[in-house]
Amino acid sequence: MAKHLTLLLAAFMLFSCGKDKKNNDEEPLTEETPVLAFTTKTYYKKTSLPCDDYCPSVSIKVPEAENVPVVADSINNKVFNTVRGIVYFGETPYKAANYEDLMASFMGSYEELKKEFPDDVMTGFEAKIIGSVDYKTDSIINIKLNNYTFTGGAHGYEGNRSLIFDAKTGKSLKYEDIFTDVSAFRQYAEKKFREKFKIPAGKSINATGLLFEDDKFALPLNIFFKENGLLLFYNSYEISSYAEGQKELFLPYSEIDEFFKT
Repeated sequence: MAKHLTLLLAAFMLFSCGKDKKNNDEEPLTEETPVLAFTTKTYYKKTSLPCDDYCPSVSIKVPEAENVPVVADSINNKVFNTVRGIVYFGETPYKAANYEDLMASFMGSYEELKKEFPDDVMTGFEAKIIGSVDYKTDSIINIKLNNYTFTGGAHGYEGNRSLIFDAKTGKSLKYEDIFTDVSAFRQYAEKKFREKFKIPAGKSINATGLLFEDDKFALPLNIFFKENGLLLFYNSYEISSYAEGQKELFLPYSEIDEFFKT
């Protein structure tokens, strides 16, 4: 009897071990967390009117966020609304709901103008947007929009826009969200700006011909996060004439870490 019990116990243990081994060999079921990603979307439209050497057109290339709906929607909406505020002709931006509508409205403006003044030579009617994810970490996403528009006149306008987002929420970040003390950072930036552009400390910020509003130094409308530092970028007309072009000031992170909130 004892011998039979021993054999039964051994068989049971062998079965249990085999079952445990089988269970341990199976991959545990886990649900992967979606990761925010970007794909490049390209849009293009030219006039429907006859054209030979030059055809008025609009081209838009932008990064589109995906995989995390709420975050992606926030980023994509901001990018679109910024582009909509650049690509237009007239007094106010178009009430377009998407890129196709935006391009159709822009080309429509040209075609209406051409029909109204059929004998006028209109060259250079164009809009171009080239967007890219310029900087990306677990906390910050910085999208750059290089833009060029020409709708008549002596020359077109080219500039860069910087869109900065919280990588976790997709919320647009303002300077108050980035710096612990915006005023203190502005004072430090002015000191470095004066050094670079050789403006004496005791003189007006516009002493060398710059055009800061109210003769007071101001941070640019656009800053860009780079691998090793922060780029302060002033587009043409922001603080200087078109002829003088854009102005830049690069500040290494090693010098300005104390000003960041994170």
